[in-house]
Amino acid sequence: MEGFPGFPEGGLKVIPLPELFFSELLPIIDDLFELKVTLYCFWLLHHKRGDVRHVTSAELQKDAILMRSLPDADVLRESLERAVARGTLLQVTAQRPNRADETWYFLNSERGREAVAHIERGEWVPEDDAGPVRLHARRPNIFNLYEQNIGLIQPLLAEELKDAEQTYPPEWIEEAFRIAVANNARGWAYVRTILQRWAREGRRGRRGGDARARRRRYTESEYANSIEH
Repeated sequence: MEGFPGFPEGGLKVIPLPELFFSELLPIIDDLFELKVTLYCFWLLHHKRGDVRHVTSAELQKDAILMRSLPDADVLRESLERAVARGTLLQVTAQRPNRADETWYFLNSERGREAVAHIERGEWVPEDDAGPVRLHARRPNIFNLYEQNIGLIQPLLAEELKDAEQTYPPEWIEEAFRIAVANNARGWAYVRTILQRWAREGRRGRRGGDARARRRRYTESEYANSIEH
């Protein structure tokens, strides 16, 4: 274990954290790296200038102090995805001609939400960027869908969810979660079974019949054994 010599005497620079961070957000963050990245974003945003402050994925990757506390860039990406899925940060991915895609992160505060709304309407671009921005619509990642519809992600399940996200199309994953919710079968085993069957047999007849008929078809099929009440 690496030691810490303690805080020195005299005045120390401090950064403010909202009280809700301790009462509402901290208790539900269940991943160490997500917590590290979240706190670092608070620190970096505090040191930004201007009324509307944002950080970019590129500057986070170039930050030696932050990256020294993480295993690699993939963990940074996953931690940012978790923070966005949890609702701590807001993400905007901008596409420009002859430039690589740029990802901006804003604190999910009143000012951050206003900034994202202005960007979406084409009314504002961050000062360090120039030229027209075409926003890339971001689908909810699988962590987001799981936590919104099932519950907290257990560490042992995270790898399986990432594998599923790389294996199945995003629209399949979203619809499988919708079916699970509609059938009151909020469990990953149920969602996984739907995806596996679609992979074997194809996603046929997804729009056919009414909702009650679809529910009966899935409940009476092999999915029934995977329902977790």
